[in-house]
Amino acid sequence: MSAQQRSALFIDGANLYAATKALGFDIDYRRLLKEFQSRDNLLRAFYYTAIVEDQEYSSIRPLIDWLDYNGFRVVTKPAKEFVDSMGRRKVKGNMDIELAIDALELAPRIDHMVLFSGDGDFRSLVEAMQRRGVRVTVVSTIQTQPAMIADDLRRQADEFVDLAQLIPRIGRDPGERTGGRAPDSRNPDIRSQDTRSQDSRSQDNRGSGDTGTRSRGETPERSARPVPAAALESRYGIRQSDEPVES
Repeated sequence: MSAQQRSALFIDGANLYAATKALGFDIDYRRLLKEFQSRDNLLRAFYYTAIVEDQEYSSIRPLIDWLDYNGFRVVTKPAKEFVDSMGRRKVKGNMDIELAIDALELAPRIDHMVLFSGDGDFRSLVEAMQRRGVRVTVVSTIQTQPAMIADDLRRQADEFVDLAQLIPRIGRDPGERTGGRAPDSRNPDIRSQDTRSQDSRSQDNRGSGDTGTRSRGETPERSARPVPAAALESRYGIRQSDEPVES
């Protein structure tokens, strides 16, 4: 890829988490950002997730905080809770519209869109971006049963990259976990609560250009209690002593 090609990442957090869980690895988001910065002139890296606001503490919040300070534009919105016909508590936080609006608004300023999702609902968005002259790469996986990507989305994309092929470049090294601690098996996203969430959004007042870290309107709410650096490193592959990734 040309170093002059302007690109943006759009990460459907819930969908990506489900794919990595199915493949049995954890993403090191610092490595992910550096990988795509090395490929293109990366203008933005968006991460979408829904949050259950009435929880005293959510395991997704430390990740959101870290991403927000380290080169990602975090987009959130409250998840909605309801009880289904079987009396089971469900949480829903669909982020398709938020992601699509951001992508279409940014289309005149990018050459390449990288979409981390296998959701077939994004096929129309991919087609719309292509009509605007944007090349679209979709990252998901077909190495699971069933495949994590909808067939029509894969067909529509200009390029499909299997997430399994990226593990050596963006996966967290198990040997870096502190204290020999086992991987945290809890889903740090809304789908861990039997949801159908796509990732959310706080609206953004920043201009175009560099990879930003503030969301639209409000920045994501910070964790109610401090999270030890060792816990962040163990769970997300983050070293708090490292220098922040440059925008």
